[in-house]
Amino acid sequence: MRRARRVAAPLEQVWSVVADPYRLPRWWSRTERVEAVSERGWTSVLVTPRGRSVRADYSLSESTPPTLRRWALDVEGSPFAKLLAAEETELRLREDGDGTEAALTLRQRPRGWARFGVIVLRRAGRRTLNDALEELAKVVE
Repeated sequence: MRRARRVAAPLEQVWSVVADPYRLPRWWSRTERVEAVSERGWTSVLVTPRGRSVRADYSLSESTPPTLRRWALDVEGSPFAKLLAAEETELRLREDGDGTEAALTLRQRPRGWARFGVIVLRRAGRRTLNDALEELAKVVE
């Protein structure tokens, strides 16, 4: 799944937000807080629609300032292991006139019975990406 949006902010300003995991709660949906940030990754505390907290560990796969940020969910041993074999998110930024184009790509490999619910996973993934881009625009504009 891929979604893109132009934001009315300079590339460096957008990068300063997306490159700091502690700022994820401001723009990544359902992220309540971020803990244990290191050069290799972080833990996001997510809130489910029913109000429960779920911990998700992420590994930073690639970071090329100020244009590329890629991270992967550490699936094994997590609450997501029954649904997903793998999940990776990529954010690409590029200057676009006096603004920045932000493109988010989410790659998920379903596991088990979730392979039959790909439509539901895609719908949720698209919603997450759309919400993230909308909130990112609010933060930087």
